[in-house]
Amino acid sequence: MKTFVANENDIQRDWFVVDAADKPTGRLAVVIADILRGRNKPTYTPHVDTGDFVVVVNAEKIKLTGNKEKGKIYQDFSGYPSGRKERTAAAIRATHPERIIMQAVEGMLPKNRLSRKTIKRLKVYTGPDHPHTAQNVQTLEFNG
Repeated sequence: MKTFVANENDIQRDWFVVDAADKPTGRLAVVIADILRGRNKPTYTPHVDTGDFVVVVNAEKIKLTGNKEKGKIYQDFSGYPSGRKERTAAAIRATHPERIIMQAVEGMLPKNRLSRKTIKRLKVYTGPDHPHTAQNVQTLEFNG
């Protein structure tokens, strides 16, 4: 029995669309991260980028469980003294709601060069519309 290793030339990338309305953030992020890495395919190879594209719509309607709306703190550091900024999830949702999903998915990817390439295939939009209809997107059913 031979070991299968995926090749960059043989990869077939599909497009999936996910509706984030009333879905828990963490559970949705796990499913998205697995599709971006290609773990849903039988040709998955950890060191080869075999993943698909994921389009997330209705990012402003994502569900934060418990007291995370006011209690969860997002930190940003510029690298300069007193350059740390703290914002709550409610403040992020009011200005840039797509960043909540982006950071959740990015935190579930491995920290290497491959994940920096992988996260570029995630497209997040605040409303129900997206410009990727020409790519024959498939609807991804998620029961979280």
